[in-house]
Amino acid sequence: MARQLFGTDGIRGVAGEYPLQPRLVKAFGTALAHWASQHGKQPEVVIGMDTRESGQWLAEAVAGGLAAGGVKTRFAGLITTPGVAYLTRTQDFVAGVMISASHNPFQDNGLKVFDHSGFKLPDEQENMLEGEIFKLLESAPEPPSLPLEVDPGLDARYVDFLASTFQGSLKNLNIVLDCANGASEHLAPELFERLGAQVHAIGCDANGRNINLNCGALHVENLREQVLARGADLGVAFDGDADRAMFISGNGKLVDGDHVLLVVGRHLLSQGKLPGDQVVATVMSNLGLERALEASGIKLTRTPVGDKYVLEEMVRSGAVIGGEQSGHVIFRDSATTGDGMLTAVRLLDVVTSTGHTLDELSADLKIYPQILVNVRFKNKRPLADCPQVNQQIREVEESFGNAGRVLVRFSGTEPLARVMVEGPEIERVKAGAERIAEALRVELA
Repeated sequence: MARQLFGTDGIRGVAGEYPLQPRLVKAFGTALAHWASQHGKQPEVVIGMDTRESGQWLAEAVAGGLAAGGVKTRFAGLITTPGVAYLTRTQDFVAGVMISASHNPFQDNGLKVFDHSGFKLPDEQENMLEGEIFKLLESAPEPPSLPLEVDPGLDARYVDFLASTFQGSLKNLNIVLDCANGASEHLAPELFERLGAQVHAIGCDANGRNINLNCGALHVENLREQVLARGADLGVAFDGDADRAMFISGNGKLVDGDHVLLVVGRHLLSQGKLPGDQVVATVMSNLGLERALEASGIKLTRTPVGDKYVLEEMVRSGAVIGGEQSGHVIFRDSATTGDGMLTAVRLLDVVTSTGHTLDELSADLKIYPQILVNVRFKNKRPLADCPQVNQQIREVEESFGNAGRVLVRFSGTEPLARVMVEGPEIERVKAGAERIAEALRVELA
């Protein structure tokens, strides 16, 4: 049976509308309470949220459902997604709930669950929760929401942990932070000032409706302007829940997750701290990353799109660093999820310990032109049953040889087929992507 509530990253939607209606959110809390009671005595659950205006009522609805199931709540208030994961695994919490829709606009929100290990719940356990939620909606009375007060010691523990991962000093660095009017707006400036950096922060004026609005990791234009205008050493942009980070070098170059994997991966190799001499990334990481890692004697292992799959492969293979081009980077020695603030700390550690600028450290990563075309479809069919599409894919791949890549996949959240073509020349890449996209439009009409 297809899942109706949980997607690839928890339950997500428009706040107040299905599936984030108050009654359903409370049922989610009660179902989670029943699960928690099976995994600990006198269990407690920690809840955190980003800056969306719907965050408080959603948190109180979840807490009301938990209370109806006999489970206590502690409220971290504004905190990042990896902050909730950290608290869940290091404190006496049987589970953690993060209320966020990450990089989405303010109208959206979501419920993401971590178990005591700090990992997201496995699919089978989400399926069990989903089944119980529907049963509760049919038979149980709706419990009241539970008013919550922030426990200020919780986010402080998380910042203390991040600071402890860095033993040097940033006193000679001038950095600009863009906190996306999101969860990191107080935490990130505090952290990097504590580490000694000269910090200028933007995107720290959350009003409940401006999270990710023309700022943060998806919109780095303002950050670039600030870095160049101030002559800063670099800039860091987080998304709404700060599980990802993008960077701007001192010369204004965008430094994404691929650059981070290369720079930090090579540094770990030089220190003898890269097990298996490998880095894990998704199929979307640029071919240039693979080539640059190969030149340094590092193997790139690719996974399907999604940090969940990156983490699964890291656990399976023992890799210590992996991530996505979009800025989700996982450091398995310190975290169980992508963490934008931790990523920034680790990257700045390489900058300060080597004495090289971000431009110098990432200069040899040649980015191959890459085109992504989205094709909306009416009738989804397996790609194996689309002969015209497969013929176009083969022809484009053969035209590039080893100098390019083609990836065609279906979106997990929208009725879209995504065509990615990568190669040495932008015009050939565009032409190849359009040929495949047109075949998809015909066969999936």
